[in-house]
Amino acid sequence: MSTPFPQVQNTAAGIGWMLVTGLCFVAVNVIVKSVGSALPAPEAAFLRFVAGLILLSPVLLRLARSRFSARTWALFGARGVFHTLAVMAWFYAMARIPLAEATAMSYMSPVYVTLGAALFLGERLAARRLIAVAAALLGVIIILRPGFRELTPGHYAQLFATLSFAASFLVAKRLSSEASPSVIIAMLAISVTIGLAPFAMAVWVPPTLVQVAWLGLVAVFATAGHYAMARAFAVAPISVTQPVTFLQIVWAVLFGVVLFGEPVDFWVLLGGGVIIGAVSFIAWRESVLNRRVAAHLAVADRGPAPGPPGYLKQEEKGEK
Repeated sequence: MSTPFPQVQNTAAGIGWMLVTGLCFVAVNVIVKSVGSALPAPEAAFLRFVAGLILLSPVLLRLARSRFSARTWALFGARGVFHTLAVMAWFYAMARIPLAEATAMSYMSPVYVTLGAALFLGERLAARRLIAVAAALLGVIIILRPGFRELTPGHYAQLFATLSFAASFLVAKRLSSEASPSVIIAMLAISVTIGLAPFAMAVWVPPTLVQVAWLGLVAVFATAGHYAMARAFAVAPISVTQPVTFLQIVWAVLFGVVLFGEPVDFWVLLGGGVIIGAVSFIAWRESVLNRRVAAHLAVADRGPAPGPPGYLKQEEKGEK
Protein backbone atom coordinates (compact mmCIF):
# COMPACT_ATOMS: atom_id res chain seq x y z
CA MET A 1 0.00 0.00 0.00
CA SER A 2 1.38 3.40 -0.93
CA THR A 3 1.50 6.28 1.50
CA PRO A 4 0.66 9.87 0.62
CA PHE A 5 4.07 11.15 1.76
CA PRO A 6 7.43 9.35 1.78
CA GLN A 7 8.47 8.34 5.28
CA VAL A 8 12.01 9.74 5.00
CA GLN A 9 13.37 11.58 8.01
CA ASN A 10 14.39 15.15 7.18
CA THR A 11 14.55 17.40 10.22
CA ALA A 12 15.10 20.63 8.28
CA ALA A 13 12.13 19.93 6.01
CA GLY A 14 9.96 19.05 9.01
CA ILE A 15 10.81 22.32 10.73
CA GLY A 16 10.14 24.19 7.48
CA TRP A 17 6.73 22.59 7.06
CA MET A 18 5.86 23.36 10.67
CA LEU A 19 6.85 26.99 10.15
CA VAL A 20 4.41 27.10 7.22
CA THR A 21 1.78 25.47 9.45
CA GLY A 22 2.19 28.18 12.08
CA LEU A 23 1.97 30.99 9.52
CA CYS A 24 -1.21 29.51 8.04
CA PHE A 25 -2.90 29.20 11.43
CA VAL A 26 -1.85 32.69 12.49
CA ALA A 27 -3.26 33.98 9.18
CA VAL A 28 -6.54 32.27 10.08
CA ASN A 29 -6.55 34.02 13.45
CA VAL A 30 -5.76 37.42 11.92
CA ILE A 31 -8.54 37.18 9.34
CA VAL A 32 -11.10 35.94 11.86
CA LYS A 33 -10.16 38.76 14.24
CA SER A 34 -10.52 41.33 11.45
CA VAL A 35 -13.85 40.06 10.12
CA GLY A 36 -15.21 38.94 13.48
CA SER A 37 -15.80 42.46 14.69
CA ALA A 38 -17.94 43.27 11.64
CA LEU A 39 -20.11 40.14 11.54
CA PRO A 40 -21.79 38.17 14.36
CA ALA A 41 -19.65 35.23 15.44
CA PRO A 42 -22.17 32.49 14.42
CA GLU A 43 -22.59 34.01 10.95
CA ALA A 44 -18.85 34.41 10.36
CA ALA A 45 -18.26 30.81 11.47
CA PHE A 46 -21.11 29.56 9.26
CA LEU A 47 -19.73 31.29 6.16
CA ARG A 48 -16.26 29.88 6.87
CA PHE A 49 -17.61 26.31 7.05
CA VAL A 50 -19.70 26.72 3.91
CA ALA A 51 -16.46 27.62 2.13
CA GLY A 52 -14.86 24.55 3.70
CA LEU A 53 -17.62 22.33 2.29
CA ILE A 54 -16.76 23.58 -1.19
CA LEU A 55 -13.12 22.60 -0.68
CA LEU A 56 -14.21 19.16 0.55
CA SER A 57 -16.63 18.51 -2.32
CA PRO A 58 -14.58 15.58 -3.78
CA VAL A 59 -14.73 13.81 -0.42
CA LEU A 60 -18.44 14.57 -0.01
CA LEU A 61 -19.22 12.72 -3.24
CA ARG A 62 -17.57 9.57 -1.86
CA LEU A 63 -19.28 10.09 1.47
CA ALA A 64 -22.70 9.69 -0.15
CA ARG A 65 -21.92 6.01 -0.77
CA SER A 66 -20.85 5.29 2.83
CA ARG A 67 -22.91 3.32 5.34
CA PHE A 68 -22.57 3.82 9.10
CA SER A 69 -23.96 2.17 12.22
CA ALA A 70 -26.27 4.00 14.64
CA ARG A 71 -23.37 4.29 17.09
CA THR A 72 -21.17 5.96 14.45
CA TRP A 73 -23.93 8.40 13.54
CA ALA A 74 -24.32 9.26 17.23
CA LEU A 75 -20.59 9.96 17.50
CA PHE A 76 -20.70 12.13 14.39
CA GLY A 77 -23.58 14.07 15.94
CA ALA A 78 -21.85 14.47 19.31
CA ARG A 79 -18.69 15.74 17.67
CA GLY A 80 -20.71 18.15 15.58
CA VAL A 81 -22.32 19.61 18.72
CA PHE A 82 -19.01 20.05 20.55
CA HIS A 83 -17.31 21.56 17.52
CA THR A 84 -20.20 23.89 16.71
CA LEU A 85 -20.14 25.36 20.21
CA ALA A 86 -16.34 25.59 20.11
CA VAL A 87 -16.27 27.41 16.78
CA MET A 88 -18.86 30.00 17.83
CA ALA A 89 -17.03 30.67 21.10
CA TRP A 90 -13.69 30.90 19.29
CA PHE A 91 -14.96 33.38 16.68
CA TYR A 92 -16.46 35.45 19.51
CA ALA A 93 -13.22 35.41 21.52
CA MET A 94 -10.95 36.23 18.58
CA ALA A 95 -12.78 39.51 18.02
CA ARG A 96 -12.51 40.57 21.67
CA ILE A 97 -9.18 39.56 23.19
CA PRO A 98 -5.58 40.17 22.04
CA LEU A 99 -4.34 37.84 19.31
CA ALA A 100 -1.40 36.60 21.38
CA GLU A 101 -3.65 35.68 24.32
CA ALA A 102 -6.05 33.72 22.13
CA THR A 103 -3.15 31.90 20.46
CA ALA A 104 -1.45 31.00 23.74
CA MET A 105 -4.67 29.79 25.38
CA SER A 106 -5.51 27.62 22.36
CA TYR A 107 -2.40 25.53 23.07
CA MET A 108 -4.22 24.07 26.08
CA SER A 109 -6.37 21.87 23.85
CA PRO A 110 -3.85 18.94 23.75
CA VAL A 111 -3.57 19.16 27.54
CA TYR A 112 -7.34 18.94 27.96
CA VAL A 113 -7.33 16.01 25.53
CA THR A 114 -4.77 14.24 27.73
CA LEU A 115 -6.96 14.78 30.80
CA GLY A 116 -10.11 13.73 28.95
CA ALA A 117 -8.48 10.56 27.64
CA ALA A 118 -7.64 9.60 31.21
CA LEU A 119 -11.11 10.45 32.57
CA PHE A 120 -13.31 9.15 29.75
CA LEU A 121 -11.26 6.76 27.59
CA GLY A 122 -9.48 4.90 30.37
CA GLU A 123 -5.97 5.93 29.32
CA ARG A 124 -3.35 6.02 32.03
CA LEU A 125 -2.22 9.43 33.31
CA ALA A 126 1.29 8.70 34.58
CA ALA A 127 3.14 10.96 37.00
CA ARG A 128 5.24 12.74 34.37
CA ARG A 129 2.20 13.52 32.24
CA LEU A 130 0.34 14.74 35.31
CA ILE A 131 3.20 17.13 36.09
CA ALA A 132 3.11 18.39 32.47
CA VAL A 133 -0.65 18.95 32.72
CA ALA A 134 -0.19 20.88 35.97
CA ALA A 135 2.53 23.01 34.37
CA ALA A 136 0.27 23.83 31.43
CA LEU A 137 -2.55 24.86 33.75
CA LEU A 138 -0.06 27.11 35.54
CA GLY A 139 0.69 28.66 32.16
CA VAL A 140 -3.00 29.56 31.73
CA ILE A 141 -3.06 31.14 35.18
CA ILE A 142 0.02 33.21 34.27
CA ILE A 143 -1.71 34.43 31.10
CA LEU A 144 -5.08 35.24 32.69
CA ARG A 145 -3.75 36.40 36.09
CA PRO A 146 -7.17 36.16 37.77
CA GLY A 147 -7.50 38.59 40.67
CA PHE A 148 -4.83 40.87 39.20
CA ARG A 149 -6.80 42.12 36.22
CA GLU A 150 -10.37 42.06 34.91
CA LEU A 151 -11.28 39.06 32.76
CA THR A 152 -13.63 39.76 29.86
CA PRO A 153 -16.31 37.56 28.25
CA GLY A 154 -13.78 36.98 25.46
CA HIS A 155 -11.40 35.24 27.87
CA TYR A 156 -14.14 32.94 29.16
CA ALA A 157 -15.25 32.27 25.58
CA GLN A 158 -11.70 31.22 24.63
CA LEU A 159 -11.46 28.89 27.63
CA PHE A 160 -14.81 27.34 26.68
CA ALA A 161 -13.74 27.04 23.04
CA THR A 162 -10.52 25.25 23.96
CA LEU A 163 -12.38 22.79 26.19
CA SER A 164 -14.99 22.13 23.50
CA PHE A 165 -12.33 21.61 20.81
CA ALA A 166 -10.69 19.06 23.12
CA ALA A 167 -14.03 17.26 23.57
CA SER A 168 -14.43 17.20 19.79
CA PHE A 169 -10.99 15.65 19.41
CA LEU A 170 -11.76 12.96 21.99
CA VAL A 171 -14.86 11.96 20.03
CA ALA A 172 -12.72 11.92 16.90
CA LYS A 173 -10.40 9.42 18.60
CA ARG A 174 -13.42 7.16 19.12
CA LEU A 175 -14.40 7.60 15.49
CA SER A 176 -10.91 6.78 14.20
CA SER A 177 -11.62 3.05 14.54
CA GLU A 178 -14.94 3.29 12.68
CA ALA A 179 -14.31 5.66 9.74
CA SER A 180 -11.45 6.95 7.59
CA PRO A 181 -9.82 10.32 8.37
CA SER A 182 -11.24 11.92 5.21
CA VAL A 183 -14.76 10.79 6.12
CA ILE A 184 -14.37 12.06 9.69
CA ILE A 185 -13.27 15.48 8.42
CA ALA A 186 -16.07 15.64 5.85
CA MET A 187 -18.73 14.67 8.39
CA LEU A 188 -17.38 17.31 10.77
CA ALA A 189 -17.70 19.98 8.09
CA ILE A 190 -21.29 18.92 7.33
CA SER A 191 -22.42 18.63 10.95
CA VAL A 192 -20.88 21.94 12.00
CA THR A 193 -22.36 23.76 9.01
CA ILE A 194 -25.79 22.37 9.88
CA GLY A 195 -25.29 23.16 13.58
CA LEU A 196 -24.24 26.75 12.88
CA ALA A 197 -27.06 27.47 10.42
CA PRO A 198 -29.86 28.28 12.93
CA PHE A 199 -27.54 30.43 15.08
CA ALA A 200 -26.33 32.29 11.99
CA MET A 201 -29.87 32.88 10.71
CA ALA A 202 -30.92 34.27 14.10
CA VAL A 203 -28.32 37.06 13.94
CA TRP A 204 -27.89 37.33 10.17
CA VAL A 205 -26.39 40.53 8.80
CA PRO A 206 -26.00 40.77 5.01
CA PRO A 207 -22.25 40.25 4.42
CA THR A 208 -20.30 42.07 1.77
CA LEU A 209 -18.54 40.20 -1.02
CA VAL A 210 -15.23 41.22 0.52
CA GLN A 211 -16.18 39.66 3.87
CA VAL A 212 -17.31 36.45 2.16
CA ALA A 213 -14.02 36.33 0.25
CA TRP A 214 -11.98 36.78 3.44
CA LEU A 215 -13.87 33.99 5.22
CA GLY A 216 -13.34 31.77 2.19
CA LEU A 217 -9.64 32.51 2.54
CA VAL A 218 -9.86 31.34 6.16
CA ALA A 219 -10.95 27.91 4.89
CA VAL A 220 -8.05 27.88 2.42
CA PHE A 221 -5.45 28.79 5.07
CA ALA A 222 -6.90 26.28 7.55
CA THR A 223 -6.75 23.48 4.96
CA ALA A 224 -3.21 24.47 3.95
CA GLY A 225 -2.17 24.52 7.61
CA HIS A 226 -3.38 20.98 8.23
CA TYR A 227 -1.71 19.81 5.01
CA ALA A 228 1.61 21.38 6.02
CA MET A 229 1.31 19.84 9.50
CA ALA A 230 0.81 16.39 7.96
CA ARG A 231 3.93 16.90 5.83
CA ALA A 232 5.92 17.97 8.90
CA PHE A 233 4.87 14.91 10.89
CA ALA A 234 5.72 12.66 7.93
CA VAL A 235 9.37 13.75 7.64
CA ALA A 236 10.45 14.68 11.18
CA PRO A 237 9.86 13.44 14.75
CA ILE A 238 7.08 15.22 16.62
CA SER A 239 9.57 16.02 19.39
CA VAL A 240 11.36 18.23 16.82
CA THR A 241 8.35 19.81 15.13
CA GLN A 242 6.19 20.49 18.20
CA PRO A 243 8.43 23.18 19.78
CA VAL A 244 8.36 25.12 16.49
CA THR A 245 4.71 25.93 17.20
CA PHE A 246 5.94 28.36 19.87
CA LEU A 247 6.73 30.74 17.02
CA GLN A 248 2.98 31.13 16.48
CA ILE A 249 2.90 33.23 19.65
CA VAL A 250 5.76 35.38 18.35
CA TRP A 251 3.95 35.93 15.05
CA ALA A 252 0.67 36.56 16.87
CA VAL A 253 2.38 39.24 18.98
CA LEU A 254 3.89 40.88 15.89
CA PHE A 255 0.60 40.87 13.95
CA GLY A 256 -1.25 42.07 17.04
CA VAL A 257 1.09 45.04 17.40
CA VAL A 258 1.29 45.96 13.71
CA LEU A 259 -2.31 45.32 12.60
CA PHE A 260 -4.38 45.85 15.75
CA GLY A 261 -2.22 48.08 17.94
CA GLU A 262 -2.14 45.52 20.78
CA PRO A 263 0.60 45.97 23.41
CA VAL A 264 3.21 43.27 23.98
CA ASP A 265 2.37 41.43 27.22
CA PHE A 266 5.34 39.73 28.93
CA TRP A 267 3.02 37.53 31.01
CA VAL A 268 1.30 36.17 27.89
CA LEU A 269 4.66 35.22 26.40
CA LEU A 270 5.78 33.62 29.68
CA GLY A 271 2.54 31.67 30.15
CA GLY A 272 2.54 30.63 26.50
CA GLY A 273 6.09 29.37 26.86
CA VAL A 274 5.12 27.27 29.89
CA ILE A 275 2.16 25.78 28.02
CA ILE A 276 4.26 25.02 24.93
CA GLY A 277 6.90 23.35 27.07
CA ALA A 278 4.26 21.13 28.70
CA VAL A 279 2.60 20.26 25.40
CA SER A 280 5.98 19.51 23.81
CA PHE A 281 6.83 17.17 26.68
CA ILE A 282 3.51 15.33 26.33
CA ALA A 283 4.05 15.01 22.56
CA TRP A 284 7.60 13.76 23.08
CA ARG A 285 6.48 11.15 25.62
CA GLU A 286 3.76 9.95 23.25
CA SER A 287 6.35 9.59 20.49
CA VAL A 288 8.72 7.63 22.75
CA LEU A 289 5.97 5.31 23.97
CA ASN A 290 4.68 4.70 20.45
CA ARG A 291 8.17 3.74 19.28
CA ARG A 292 8.53 1.42 22.28
CA VAL A 293 5.23 -0.31 21.52
CA ALA A 294 6.17 -0.63 17.83
CA ALA A 295 9.52 -2.17 18.79
CA HIS A 296 7.84 -4.70 21.09
CA LEU A 297 5.37 -5.65 18.38
CA ALA A 298 8.21 -6.11 15.91
CA VAL A 299 10.03 -8.38 18.38
CA ALA A 300 6.84 -10.36 18.98
CA ASP A 301 6.41 -10.89 15.22
CA ARG A 302 9.97 -12.26 14.95
CA GLY A 303 9.58 -14.59 17.89
CA PRO A 304 11.11 -14.69 21.40
CA ALA A 305 13.45 -11.78 22.05
CA PRO A 306 17.08 -12.38 22.97
CA GLY A 307 18.23 -11.29 26.39
CA PRO A 308 17.57 -12.24 29.98
CA PRO A 309 14.22 -13.90 30.81
CA GLY A 310 11.49 -11.45 31.75
CA TYR A 311 13.06 -8.53 29.83
CA LEU A 312 9.88 -7.53 28.02
CA LYS A 313 7.77 -8.00 31.12
CA GLN A 314 10.03 -5.59 32.99
CA GLU A 315 9.73 -3.06 30.15
CA GLU A 316 5.94 -3.35 30.17
CA LYS A 317 5.90 -2.30 33.82
CA GLY A 318 7.10 1.15 32.78
CA GLU A 319 4.94 4.12 31.79
CA LYS A 320 2.19 3.38 29.26
